[in-house]
Amino acid sequence: MRIYKFGGASVRDAAGVRNVLSVLRTMGTDQLGIVVSAMGKTTNALEAVIASYESNDNRYLNLIDQLHEEHIAIVEDLKLPAEGIDEESLLRFRESDINKDLKAIVESLKGEMLRNKSRNYSFLYDQVVSHGELMSSKIVAAFLNACDIPVKWKDARQLIMTDNKYRDATVDWEHTEAQIQKHCADELFITQGFIGSDENGFTTTLGREGSDYTAAILAYSLNASEVSIWKDVPGVLNADPRVFNNTVLLEQIPYDEAIELAFYGASVIHPKTLQPLQQKKIPLKVKSFLKPLEPGSTITSSKSLVPTTPCFIVRKNMVFLKISSRDFSFIGEKSISDIFHELSESKMQVGLLQNSAISFSLCVEDKYGRIDTLLEGLEEKFKVSHVAGVSLYTIRHYSGDTIQEMEDGKNVLLKQRTQETLQLVVEE
Repeated sequence: MRIYKFGGASVRDAAGVRNVLSVLRTMGTDQLGIVVSAMGKTTNALEAVIASYESNDNRYLNLIDQLHEEHIAIVEDLKLPAEGIDEESLLRFRESDINKDLKAIVESLKGEMLRNKSRNYSFLYDQVVSHGELMSSKIVAAFLNACDIPVKWKDARQLIMTDNKYRDATVDWEHTEAQIQKHCADELFITQGFIGSDENGFTTTLGREGSDYTAAILAYSLNASEVSIWKDVPGVLNADPRVFNNTVLLEQIPYDEAIELAFYGASVIHPKTLQPLQQKKIPLKVKSFLKPLEPGSTITSSKSLVPTTPCFIVRKNMVFLKISSRDFSFIGEKSISDIFHELSESKMQVGLLQNSAISFSLCVEDKYGRIDTLLEGLEEKFKVSHVAGVSLYTIRHYSGDTIQEMEDGKNVLLKQRTQETLQLVVEE
C-alpha cells in the first residue's frame, strides 16, 4: 500500500479537487489509501460556529448554513466543463448523491449541537470540527468515482480508535491496527484526516498536524511502502523563503534530523507523525501537488542530510527571560523545578534555555497570552527581567560564515552553541 495525504490547501476549491484527480492519474492508484483534510479554512469557520454557540448566539445555525453553501458552491463548480474531464464523468457527478450527502452531514451537525448538554469545550470542539473532514472527503470521493477512479469512502471514526482526551487523543494502537487491516487492506480507499473515535463512539481529534498523523497511522497499520504528503511547495526547504534568500530543497532528510528541525520550529513534519513511520522504516515524501513528477523531499532512515547544507529557522514574537536568585544563591535543582512548574502552569513553549550558577535564561513562546501570569508566579521567588518581541534564530549544521551572516547588524541578547546547532536570541 501507498498512503497519500492531501491537506486543506490542496482541496480548498474545485480546482484543487480536480488537481487531486490529476495527481492520481499521473501517479497511479494501485494499492492506494487517500487521506484528506477539511477544505481551505473550513476548520476556522467551524471554530467560529462553536464560539457563537458558546456565547448563546443562535446565529451559529446561520454560520453552518453558510458553510454548507460554500461546499455546495464547490460541488456546482465541479459540475462545470474543465480540461481533462469528459462529459460522461460530469454527467455521473451531476447525478451522484453528493448534495444529499452534504445535507445529511450538515443536518447531523445541527442536531448534535441542538442536543448537546456537555459543558466540556474540548468534547464539543471535536464533535463539531470533524464535520469539515467529512464534507471534504465526501466531495472528493464522489468526484473521483465519477471520473473512473473507483474509491471506497471510509469513516475514519471506525478506523482510528482513541482514548477520550478530546482535541489531543491518544491512539489505541492494537484496536486501530485491527480495524484498519479489517476495513482497508488491498483496496483503493479515501478517509478523513485528524479524526477518530473513543470507546463510546464519540468523535475525537488527534491534535496538531492530525491529518499527517492519520496518514502515518494508516501506513503503520498496513505496512505501507511509503507515505506522500502533497503540498503547494516543492518539498522541505532549508529555510523559509519568505524570510531567507537562496533557499535549497532538502532531497533526503534522516528521521532524527526531521525531528530536530521540527523541535526547533521548522515547518516540517510533526514528530508524532514520524515516530510510527520510523519504527517500520516507512519513507515519508513531501511533494508538490502542482508538479507531482518532481521528486520532492524524502524523510527516511538515511544517515545524513542531502544535500549537506545549513538549515535556518526563525521564530518571531518570542519572550526572553532572565531569572536569578534574590540572594545570589545557586540556581539548583529545586529552583529549576520551580521554574519549570511555572512554565507548565502557564502553558509556555520553551525554545531555548541556558543556566549558569546564579541565573537561568529562557526564550519562550507566549502562545496563550499568559506571560503576565508566568511573570507573577516567578517573581514570588526570583528576580526576573524580560524582553518581549524577540526573535529566536536557529541554525542546524552551521559554519563560521553562516554565524557571521546571521549576527551582522543584530542586537544579540544570547548565543548558545552545540556541535550541530547554533541559537541566537535577537532583539529586533
